[in-house]
Amino acid sequence: MDYLLALDQGTTSSRAILFDHSGSVVALAQKEFRQIFPKPGQVEHDGLEIWSSQLFVARECLQQLPAGGKVAAIGITNQRETTLLWDRKTGQPVANAIVWQDRRTAGRCDELRQAGHAARIQKKTGLVLDAYFSGTKIEWLLDHVPGIRARAEKGEIAFGTMDSWLVWNLTGGKVHVTDVSNASRTLLFNLHTLAWDDELLGLFNIPRSVLPEVVPSSGIMAETDADVLGTTIKIAGMAGDQQAATFGQVCFAPGMAKNTYGTGCFLLMNTGARPVISKNRLLTTVGWSSEAATGAAYCLEGSVFMAGATIQWLRDGLQIIKSADEVQALAESVPDTGDVYLVPAFAGLGAPHWDPYARGALLGMTRGTTRAHIARAALEAIALQSADVFAAMSRDAGLALKELRVDGGASRNDLLMQMQADFSGVPVVRPRVTETTALGAAYLAGLAVGFWSGSDEIMAQWQVDRRFEPVMGAAERSAKRARWHKAVERSKLWVESQG
Repeated sequence: MDYLLALDQGTTSSRAILFDHSGSVVALAQKEFRQIFPKPGQVEHDGLEIWSSQLFVARECLQQLPAGGKVAAIGITNQRETTLLWDRKTGQPVANAIVWQDRRTAGRCDELRQAGHAARIQKKTGLVLDAYFSGTKIEWLLDHVPGIRARAEKGEIAFGTMDSWLVWNLTGGKVHVTDVSNASRTLLFNLHTLAWDDELLGLFNIPRSVLPEVVPSSGIMAETDADVLGTTIKIAGMAGDQQAATFGQVCFAPGMAKNTYGTGCFLLMNTGARPVISKNRLLTTVGWSSEAATGAAYCLEGSVFMAGATIQWLRDGLQIIKSADEVQALAESVPDTGDVYLVPAFAGLGAPHWDPYARGALLGMTRGTTRAHIARAALEAIALQSADVFAAMSRDAGLALKELRVDGGASRNDLLMQMQADFSGVPVVRPRVTETTALGAAYLAGLAVGFWSGSDEIMAQWQVDRRFEPVMGAAERSAKRARWHKAVERSKLWVESQG
């Protein structure tokens, strides 16, 4: 019997999941890796550590293959925007990867905005000019790692987001590609032509020679080197984590939306075959494409930087819980937050504010405030941030979204999901399989090699685990969100500058 191997390279861990034909998880392995914080506002990863962790879990999954089973294809999904440069000859990174959360290029984004480039960049890329994306990260590395710009001009250096880095290593350095969804997060890719854009490359002073070839998200793009996994396996699916999760939630029709609760929160809505440029400071992004079809599916996206990472902060920073699983019981031990609000702007604010200078704020505390109130405020903050994005998306799309499909680790928290339904005012639907990011990568790969007959067969597999209906009244919801917005305003523009 054939299986599909999904490699899910995330922000805090690398995972590998083996799926069978029904979309069920057969084997799963996970390995965390270091988070490196050189200065306030800076976040890095060791590229070699990411590769070794991903290789370790892939091999562990393959060891759990049922007797006689073989892997039909590999699908890759990854943390997006995280930027790595490496030597094409040796395969060695020239510096640590700059992570999507990193704010070191916020000042450069300000310069480009003041020079009048923001509107042009948004029109071409669908993205807001922000340090979140890869473009200014690549430029920073080329300018700050000694001798690298000259070597890049000679074609000796490769750039990649984590999908490209994994394929490079899986193929023994033979293949340098990225898919359209990851390319669309770089500030260098034209949404309308689906190609790298020379004007944008010039603006960021990035030589074309560092860039990977752009390929469809679903299609055979490479084969693994036999020495890496013990056999050759087709790599046939690739998408950034949020686009993969949207695919895994079978949001195939325009107007369908999902929210993934991972390190951050990412709400995506399928807008169909044409990009919709946001008027509410959301992102327009490529969802996915396939070899079998021309063009691409597009999405609107709202990015919240701190979701699961907020719970990690309660555990590791404040140390008011020992494990993330404790947060629901602690939050439920009080009936409300006691008017305490946590704005988790630890890495600035994402959509729809886009303020890299905002910082975390805990407001409304009194002597009666306990760790339970803070835990409940942290859960509310995750749901309230997503509710803001959901409202902005409804305005952009010009339609009232009827439900929100959810996935990711924190979607298993029933209290948080009820808060989300209450603050958004729509039903929140959790599927039976919440590993939808990895499942989306598996679906993309499986469709390319004929593992599934088509999208209809995949849609038939999607099943509801639980539906959370809003119980909060409209007046209470409005008052709650107004109070939240007051707290958010307090956190803005806290840092004077970011260099």
